[in-house]
Amino acid sequence: MSGFGQFLRARARKMLDIASGISTPLIFSDRQREHMATRERAGLFDFSFMCCVDVAGPQAVEFLHALQTRSLFGLRAGRIAYELILRDDGSVLNDATVWRLDHATWRVFVGRRSDFTHLEETAEKYDVQLHDVSRAHAVIALQGPASRSIIERCFGKNVAALPYYAFAQSPCDAGRCAIARIGYSGEFGFEIVADDASAALLWQRLLAAGIDGRIVECGFEATDSLRIEAGHILFMRELASPVQPRELGLGRLVDLHAHDFRGACALRARPALTRRLCGLLPATDCEPTDRLPRRIRDGAAVMTSVTYSPVLERPVGIGFVNPDDAYPGTRVELDGGGIARVARLPFYDPAKILSRGPRRAIN
Repeated sequence: MSGFGQFLRARARKMLDIASGISTPLIFSDRQREHMATRERAGLFDFSFMCCVDVAGPQAVEFLHALQTRSLFGLRAGRIAYELILRDDGSVLNDATVWRLDHATWRVFVGRRSDFTHLEETAEKYDVQLHDVSRAHAVIALQGPASRSIIERCFGKNVAALPYYAFAQSPCDAGRCAIARIGYSGEFGFEIVADDASAALLWQRLLAAGIDGRIVECGFEATDSLRIEAGHILFMRELASPVQPRELGLGRLVDLHAHDFRGACALRARPALTRRLCGLLPATDCEPTDRLPRRIRDGAAVMTSVTYSPVLERPVGIGFVNPDDAYPGTRVELDGGGIARVARLPFYDPAKILSRGPRRAIN
């Protein structure tokens, strides 16, 4: 375990094993407290379990275009693109981000360390160098309404004013770090990539900058409930079985006519949609089934993620339904038993004021 990992283990109430030798805090205090602190003030999270790969070489762009679904020709240095990595059959292996560090070097973040094998396999045809720096780096996420003021105290006004899906390099204790204006919680927030050796000091520095209790250490339980409210997918849940981009509602991330990538040929055949990802509201004691819409289609819905929402004060979930059922209010039977109503995603996006990046344009 890394030095930062040992630091977190000493602070957390319980750890979660992601894979062999890779763990992250599951909970620090109380999941609901951590969740609501992020919604109302700020939460501090460890995302160091992610796969982080630096890419360089004469054919770096060609490799990245073969690897993922979006054209990167318009991506400037200091900007980030959100995209999908597909298998050859067009199903989604994982979602990822590509960071353009400078004119010649790039960085790819994927949620699962084992996906590096897929990157290596794709790179075999290209003059490109891949450097897996996952263990050398820590990823700290700061999310919530107070995150801008905390980042401003630590890194200055220019960094705090970064636009969505942009990042900046900044001095960071023993070295330099990259601060990005992105997040996974549905809140305004940042993710910080730092050397593992300086991450513990950075964590404490961020906590100290959240004066008057405006920041709380948060574990993966809070990460999960926040992302479900925000309608975000998780590789170990929504991608556990093969699914194509349009079934996830992520067809906008696929530039089919801009370049060839792994899985493009399969998608150009326009495979029929067999399911659609939707929000699901399980029936509860306070919402008996006889008050739900009475229409039930053939074929059960599959709940891939479920949590108790502290904001909505009820269980909410994400899952797949028959395409004919993918309309808010439709009553569906759940695989394994139970009834739910289809709901629009995200569950949490108050007044649609959360900032969002452009869906296709990259600049």
